[in-house]
Amino acid sequence: MSLSLRAPEKPCAGLRVLTPLRRVIRARHYSPRTERAYLRWAERFVRFHECKHPITMGAQEINEFLTHLAVNDEVSASTQNQALSGLLFLYRHVLHSKVGDLGDFHRASRPRRLPVWLTRDEVQQVMRHLSGRDWLVASLLYGGGLRLGECVALRVQDLDFEKRTITVRDGKGYKDRITVLPDVVQKPLKEHLLEVRKSHLGDLQAGWGKVQLPTALGRKYPSAPSEWRWQWVFPQERRWTDTKTGQQGRHHVDPSIIQRAVRGAVSRAGLTKRASCHTLRHSFATHLLEDRYDIRTVQELLGHKDLNTTMIYTHVLQRGAGGVRSPADGTLQSADQEQMGGDTEVQGPGGSARRSEKRS
Repeated sequence: MSLSLRAPEKPCAGLRVLTPLRRVIRARHYSPRTERAYLRWAERFVRFHECKHPITMGAQEINEFLTHLAVNDEVSASTQNQALSGLLFLYRHVLHSKVGDLGDFHRASRPRRLPVWLTRDEVQQVMRHLSGRDWLVASLLYGGGLRLGECVALRVQDLDFEKRTITVRDGKGYKDRITVLPDVVQKPLKEHLLEVRKSHLGDLQAGWGKVQLPTALGRKYPSAPSEWRWQWVFPQERRWTDTKTGQQGRHHVDPSIIQRAVRGAVSRAGLTKRASCHTLRHSFATHLLEDRYDIRTVQELLGHKDLNTTMIYTHVLQRGAGGVRSPADGTLQSADQEQMGGDTEVQGPGGSARRSEKRS
């Protein structure tokens, strides 16, 4: 029996650009998610053009790749824009090359979608099916308008119980902001932190108890990783091991765990809306506008750079379809009452009068 040996893959010279790309991204302190996305798009771009090095290509090849994504892969407009941003970063900051005019490439269509949000009663129904840490995280998503990634990455020092504020550090766009800490979570959150601190002290006694710090703070302040104020508010249950140093510590809880918990709560609550963790943030903004808070205040709490992004939530201010009374409610209701032989209300110039209709 003969075995067919698979020919080794041809080395892809163009992928050598990934190493300097990763180095530049980290030097600019971009988030790990942005790093993974930009590396993935650079690799797809190189492989699409048969492993040519990006320095030998330019605007025409970028145009062809973006058009392929929209026409053949049918990606969304946001996905296509992410690919464009990654490639522009590669050429500008790694290759130090001017891309020039990209021409008229085929742009993916961008549908206008309203955010999914829950009513106050629906929020209560979902919360009834959550408990412990999952309830706390969901309460902060709704009560403070946090993104899930921002919430799980909170550290102890980011909570100010006296001022009732949460400080979000390095949020979207690498910006810090302050939002509200709900009163309803203060007591359970303090009790939760007492348990977290017990776990942290146990880790310290075992010779561990250190967390990763942003940028180079760990080298600048060697004792900071073990300090209580730098610990995660929502640490994972098991310790992780750094393969490079052998050090053990705790990372924050994985966002996917919270996502599964919220999806399960929505399902058990019997809601038909396609609700997720981010829906709680949408609900936060919607309910603030219902309570007539200034839209600039909502913009600051959400951390939106552009006010137009916040304006999408104004659909709840009793305008448009939500504030229109359907003509069917008056026309068809009157017809039904006439068929039933009951009293119907007649609206005339002088006001309303009641008349009795009997079946013939």
